[in-house]
Amino acid sequence: MMKPIPLAVIGGYLGAGKTTMINALLTNTDGRRVTVLVNDFGSINIDATLIRERSDDVIGLENGCVCCSIGGKLMETLIEISARDARPDLLVIEASGVSDPVRIAQVGMLDRAFRLQGIVVAVDAECIEATLANAYIGDVARRQIEGATCIVLTKTDLLGIEESRAARARVMDIAHTRIVFEGCHGNVPNALFFNDDASLGERIAVQSLGYSNRLPAELRSFTFQSDQRFDRIALKAACASFSDRLLRAKGFVRLLDGSCVEIHVVGKRWHITPCRDVEQTRIVFIGLFEPDDIACALSAASAPRTNPSREPGEQGHIRRHG
Repeated sequence: MMKPIPLAVIGGYLGAGKTTMINALLTNTDGRRVTVLVNDFGSINIDATLIRERSDDVIGLENGCVCCSIGGKLMETLIEISARDARPDLLVIEASGVSDPVRIAQVGMLDRAFRLQGIVVAVDAECIEATLANAYIGDVARRQIEGATCIVLTKTDLLGIEESRAARARVMDIAHTRIVFEGCHGNVPNALFFNDDASLGERIAVQSLGYSNRLPAELRSFTFQSDQRFDRIALKAACASFSDRLLRAKGFVRLLDGSCVEIHVVGKRWHITPCRDVEQTRIVFIGLFEPDDIACALSAASAPRTNPSREPGEQGHIRRHG
């Protein structure tokens, strides 16, 4: 079977900078094939026209909220993309400013040819208070923030230090994730979007983009490894305990029933599939936490060791990446 195509949904209210973010992404693909599906509000898809200046593989869906009025068209388009001979390395869906990116992600996940990579929501830091206070659009903007697996604050360069702090605090009061970036001219780490081993494990683009001071200092990736077997329910509960600080996790897990599974975790969303037998549980994490916190949480979900070559009480260990 072919590997699922990573799917990222970019949301945010009108004018938040979604198109700028996508255009920045398209200039830093490192040769990967990226397909962009743009859902603009109105009969003329302006965003798709702007993005086509950076990519030939842009598909426009007009007339508003993709999850409501043209959900059928979205599914048809997803089927067409998955059937290509040369499938993309990433599908990006830019949601219209008035749509719910979570519902769009749910539509995308109905097709097993795709696997959710993340729901990235852009928030205009300069206008956040006025947007949330607006009687007509405030609820839409709030739902977008609540559903994000990552928040990108835009236009902070137009604000003073105290105003930027206030905007961040306001967003974090609403968001269910603690992962909040300041996007400089649309630039964000490639690890938000690309799911190959290089991006996920070893090569978070914190050092190379030239604006690392705008990224959370605690952002890191590391690998948890253990010879123990894990209870599926307890493992999910353990990861749920730090899901607000988790950007993404990927790996192979040995379960108590003797089976092995491949797991992909994005925030609170799980995807588990059977896999070949592996000698060791190995999970790569990207997020905002201390490695020891992960080891402590996961050890409670595992069975006691039976390998006499190990010292009693030895736990799964962490290999740090950055």
